Amino acid sequence: MSANYLHTSYNLYISPDAYTFEPVVAGASEPNETLVIDRRSGSINLNPAKRHTPVAHERVITVYGIMGILSLTTADFLIVIINRARHGRLIGSEIYLATDFKVLPIPSTANSAQLLDHPVEKKLLTLVKSHLDSGRFWFSYGWDLTRRLQAQWDDVKKEGEGLWRKCDEKFWWNRYLSERLIEVTEQGQDLSRFILPVVYGTFDIRHCVINARPFLFCVISRRSRYRAGTRYFARGIDATGHVANFIESEQLVLLDPEGHSLGGGRIEGRTRLSFVQTRGSTPIFWAEITTLRYKPDLQIMEVPETTGALRAHLEEMSKVYGTVYLVNLVNQKGREKPIKEAYEKYVLEANVPTVKYEYFDFHHECRNMRWDRIQLLIDRLQPALKDRGYFHQELGQPTPVHLQTAVVRSNCMDCLDRTNVVQSALARWSLLQQLRVAGVLGKEERLEDYPDFLNVFREVWADHGDAISYAYAGTGALKADYTRTGKRTREGLINDGVNATTRYFRNNFTDGPRQDAYDLLTGAWRARRGGGVGGWEQRSVLVRGMPYVLLFAVVMLLAGAVLPRSASRLSILPFNILFVLLAFLASYFIAAHGVSYVNWPRLTPPLDTLTYAGPGFKSPRHGRGDIGVPLPVPLGLAAQKEKGRGRLNSAVRVEEMEMGGKKRTD
Repeated sequence: MSANYLHTSYNLYISPDAYTFEPVVAGASEPNETLVIDRRSGSINLNPAKRHTPVAHERVITVYGIMGILSLTTADFLIVIINRARHGRLIGSEIYLATDFKVLPIPSTANSAQLLDHPVEKKLLTLVKSHLDSGRFWFSYGWDLTRRLQAQWDDVKKEGEGLWRKCDEKFWWNRYLSERLIEVTEQGQDLSRFILPVVYGTFDIRHCVINARPFLFCVISRRSRYRAGTRYFARGIDATGHVANFIESEQLVLLDPEGHSLGGGRIEGRTRLSFVQTRGSTPIFWAEITTLRYKPDLQIMEVPETTGALRAHLEEMSKVYGTVYLVNLVNQKGREKPIKEAYEKYVLEANVPTVKYEYFDFHHECRNMRWDRIQLLIDRLQPALKDRGYFHQELGQPTPVHLQTAVVRSNCMDCLDRTNVVQSALARWSLLQQLRVAGVLGKEERLEDYPDFLNVFREVWADHGDAISYAYAGTGALKADYTRTGKRTREGLINDGVNATTRYFRNNFTDGPRQDAYDLLTGAWRARRGGGVGGWEQRSVLVRGMPYVLLFAVVMLLAGAVLPRSASRLSILPFNILFVLLAFLASYFIAAHGVSYVNWPRLTPPLDTLTYAGPGFKSPRHGRGDIGVPLPVPLGLAAQKEKGRGRLNSAVRVEEMEMGGKKRTD
């Protein structure tokens, strides 16, 4: 059997001795191979053709893909996809969204109740479930979603290779989980047909018609697994040149020549056009430290590694994409000004010849909701992008008609809202050029002449921006009404206010576990057998008790306002004054020690940022109080056994530690 053929579904036989994956092959009377994971030894073996014997099992489930194996503190766990939703067909291959998962303990001695009672394992399994439930994981059995179209046009030269061998490892989200399967393959048993690359990102494909020419319009985003995380806990660059929230977005147009028809409205896609953009956090060492204030403390670390890390990042991008246009959208005044100045300083020091820097003060240029002024930026980029900014392939020709040899890398502070608006505008400009080249539009026609298609374009890009924002910031994108409708609306402003408020609460009080989940599933943090989980130093009774003092004071004030009074107002007044004073003092104390109330990551706490005392820009410190920064201490097994300490409420199902319940249909 060809190594690049991926099995599309399995019967998974579960027994005390083994997990046995039996591929379901249409028309085959029996499987020609099975994958067996021994639950006693943990070994993985491939049973070749004609060696399959009936499997004694307790039960069987249908599986659509293997995410991989995750090693935790007490056992290894097998993660599989048990449900999927079809979202379209791209160049002959179905594209699926994984909608439900199971997490199964590999050792047969692992007792479900004992694992749930183990405080460390319970926490880690809760993180696994939250990550699988909240992420958008895409896969295909025949098309490599990790690579853009241009990187795949000559794959005919790589026939026979497993799909995973050709992947872009940056966007292969379950690469860490697949390590065990890869190791077995490299040791001689080829498991390539069982290794399924999964992408964390977005996928949308629509059937459109303009001027009686049908075509497929598609947008794909791929999120890098390096330096992955949440808005305030994953910022800037690391020493290896990887940046937070790095995303490659690809816009595809697939159509056939006039007169070419497969029947039934199907489109083969003999003409293929692609436009790729990227985004990523400002590539210097910087952070925003959450302290319960709406605007976190800004900190830029001027460390010797900055220039080398930035150069590595830019040289890697140049190697992959060609000329890189750095579009910086941060403000040139106010709290964002230091980021702009530091970025420009280090770009000059890195001195990479294939990199061009372009500054555009989005908020200044588009003030008073003049969003049409984004055209000023496009006009500056147009000369370069018109000739080098897209990929064009005609099926049957030995070489592409046109290669994309330049890419725009956009960033604002979060690489979300302003970046979404600019990327959608660039995508719209590029799409106009591509549809004219393909003969769908005349030289003088515009997209505005076809409002039905323009609505589809806006909806796809707005959904794309919302999904990226949810993954990083926890809410939909701001300014999405402009991307979705082409204008700013009152409803959009209200929605932005709601999203901004929601972001504040999520980023301060819930993003710690979300960051832990990213670190756990991508391998940025790896569990040790019998080890513990980093935790925060025990806060003082005063710090822990102050929110309760505030709550008590507020409740008493409300009670005094609504309950019947048997005494005169004069006799109650002193108590009201007392509770008002108590509420004020408690609020002041909490604000002064805000850093102690933030829900920080526990697996990889940002100690280098919280304790940094070197050169660089630092905004005024807030919320640090006089108690210092809480430092992590190992939460060892002895401490974990302390009754009730360090345990999380868990919604994980007890049954075989299976983590399902996702059941999305979107």
